[in-house]
Amino acid sequence: MILRQVRDTAADAEVVRELSFAAFAAPSDDPARPPRPTPLQLARTRHLARTDPGGCWLAESGGQAVGVVLSMRREGLWTPSLFAVRPSAQGRGVGRLLFERAMAHARGCLRGMVCASGSPAAARRYRLAGFTLHPAMRLTGTVDRQGLIDPGDIPVHRGNATHLHLLDSVDRRLRGSAHGPDHELMLGHFEELLVADALAGSGYCYRDGGTVRLLAATSKRIGARLLREALARVPDGAEARVEYLTAEQEWALDVGLEVGLTPETGGFVGVRGMRPPAPYLPNGAFL
Repeated sequence: MILRQVRDTAADAEVVRELSFAAFAAPSDDPARPPRPTPLQLARTRHLARTDPGGCWLAESGGQAVGVVLSMRREGLWTPSLFAVRPSAQGRGVGRLLFERAMAHARGCLRGMVCASGSPAAARRYRLAGFTLHPAMRLTGTVDRQGLIDPGDIPVHRGNATHLHLLDSVDRRLRGSAHGPDHELMLGHFEELLVADALAGSGYCYRDGGTVRLLAATSKRIGARLLREALARVPDGAEARVEYLTAEQEWALDVGLEVGLTPETGGFVGVRGMRPPAPYLPNGAFL
């Protein structure tokens, strides 16, 4: 078996996409007809290969990619973005070797954060790496707009690249580190950035179709205002989706229940050297 760094190429981005599908496919999925990759899936791999080559590794055996890990360092916070092993290669130590390389990239980082599915293998790997695992929920369903009544006393408007300093400031306050270059990638691929900046506090939220992709705020009041605004902008008939709510995010659960969304368990949020940020709804790929 060969371990090598992921390259900033279209070919490696496609290999990572195919491997991820193979590792996480549902029993009903047709392996001969994988879903078309989103531009962000491919761009994420190339972005991290550029910013964090030491944290992005592929395992190859017999000319085939059998495992991948993508991870990043941001101002002392280490975050795994993707960890996948082909089912036919599981149980052969591939994941352990890949994770050791990624952990070397984390050396010197005092904090860590990860979002992951409910896979027992992933839970074991992250727990052995020192993460405290917090069970999470997701909210899904059609938005009941009668429940969206909001006083609107905190103005929310569309954001853009001129707000990067505000975004990084909120990030540092909540998780101890900025997203830095990741915001530029998210701005280019998510449908909308919403920003709140008032005397009561500040925050931001990325929305993409019906999905809330990332939300950070300096208070629960600001967080709830941003979440309501994001859900109000979900297109009629589209399914809304809000993921990775831990017990610290009851404010978000309350908003979801107000508008008729259904809660269910969904994976976990892992942290080490820190508490789960709040008010904060992480993004699975960029945390």
